[in-house]
Amino acid sequence: MNYRYRIYPTITQEQTLLEWMDICRVAYNYGLREIKDWCNSRKCMVDRCSISHEYIIAADVPFPSEVRQLNALPKAKKVFSRLSEVPSQVLQQTLKQLHRAWEGFQKVGHGFPRFKKFGQFKSLLFPQFKQNPVQGVHIALPKLGLIPINLHRPIPNGFVVKQVRIINKANVWYASINIQCDVNIPSPMPHGHPIGVDVGLEKFLATSDGVLVKSPKFLKVMQRRLSRKKKRSKNYEKQRIKVARLHHRIDNTRKDYHFKQAHALCDAGDMVFMEDLDYRTLAKGMLGLQMLDAGFGQFRTITKYVCWKRGKFFAEVSARGTSQECPECGAEVRKDLSVRVHHCPSCNYTTDRDVASGQVIRNRGIKLISTDGQSGIQNAYADGLPGTEEIQSRSKSKTRKTGIERSRKEATRKTKK
Repeated sequence: MNYRYRIYPTITQEQTLLEWMDICRVAYNYGLREIKDWCNSRKCMVDRCSISHEYIIAADVPFPSEVRQLNALPKAKKVFSRLSEVPSQVLQQTLKQLHRAWEGFQKVGHGFPRFKKFGQFKSLLFPQFKQNPVQGVHIALPKLGLIPINLHRPIPNGFVVKQVRIINKANVWYASINIQCDVNIPSPMPHGHPIGVDVGLEKFLATSDGVLVKSPKFLKVMQRRLSRKKKRSKNYEKQRIKVARLHHRIDNTRKDYHFKQAHALCDAGDMVFMEDLDYRTLAKGMLGLQMLDAGFGQFRTITKYVCWKRGKFFAEVSARGTSQECPECGAEVRKDLSVRVHHCPSCNYTTDRDVASGQVIRNRGIKLISTDGQSGIQNAYADGLPGTEEIQSRSKSKTRKTGIERSRKEATRKTKK
């Protein structure tokens, strides 16, 4: 687990940390430059060169891999004396960070790694310690000494400090301490009272039990003053820090709100079910600003973590048609976004639209864990629940019919006529 604490370095220590971050940024860019040059030298044709420019690197020169660049650090320190100012392990972690980004580009499909501009390198990772660096109200770091730390919650007994990452956010310094305990934690099994959660913009969330939570508003507009300042001037930097601190405070407020709502859900039930939605795609739509303000993706991640930590079962179900279905009889009830009350003409069931969606999500979650055969819950939970049939996820498109199938269906239709 990661525990984040506020630290208060002195002016000298703060200047040293900023200098180390800039040195690591230069090392990161240098390693990325080597990779790009090697790749560009392999782009030309076998029998010709480019008219505009060409990267000439011998054909037998190997790719600048992580191991080769790490082995080249001792020689680089003799040429560039600035590299010796940074702890060796911190510098090594910078190159490892570069190659993690390169592997993400090659294997996962992320974008090509970018060069870090001045001020864009915001953290340093200390990966190893001989002894516990947290000493009372201070944290001991190599070449820096003791730094005051606000230990607002103690490190639990049995946990060992593995890594410490120093982070600078809006000129505020934090220490993210990675703690580890070698114990086996079983995954929570389905049990107890189920709750379906439907999130939205008008109401932040609505549960299947009828609980409605009003959507808070976090974002504020303060960039107008910043846009009027001359870039790179002192006034521009002052205003930039003000805007950064404002967004940082909004981020902390939003995260605190999400944790409180996640704990409230765990207090109300033993099984929590949510929709399987791609919030990054939804944030690119017309209501993208409101989606980003609510932070539904972060809320889902935090809810999943809190459920795991408190021994509650968490699962995601298909989101297709949750608002167009009756939770009592399973009939399809079409309604626009302007209709905020669910009324089923088949069974006359009436309730809030978002509450009905939460109940459909709950029914699908119960059906999901019943068909999976997970222990700890009876299959009788799903008996008689509507809307528990197999429903296609939004992320999977329907298979298109081939021309042969269409022609066969048309021929059959004409024969019947």
